[in-house]
Amino acid sequence: MFYLIYSEDVENSLALRMSVREQHLARLRELQNQGRLLIAGPCPAIDNEDPGEAGFTGSLIVAEFVDLVAAQAWADKDPYIDAGVYKKVTVKPYKKVLPA
Repeated sequence: MFYLIYSEDVENSLALRMSVREQHLARLRELQNQGRLLIAGPCPAIDNEDPGEAGFTGSLIVAEFVDLVAAQAWADKDPYIDAGVYKKVTVKPYKKVLPA
């Protein structure tokens, strides 16, 4: 089943994000290589794909896990958590309907 992982950043998180970005992306690439990643990306702080120094306000990941416990455990190990990027992480079951 798919699970939505929505994470909200602390204020002015850009430097923290950049300090562990490669480790964060490596985990996502692992999910992608396993065919389990549906979508992943950050939420720009301004209405622009490249927010520059404005940075980001959070991240969205939708990926396949065996159950909610496994999804939460995976989310809890995100390098952004250890670096202090996220102030809140929400994990919920997700049902993909479209595109089919």
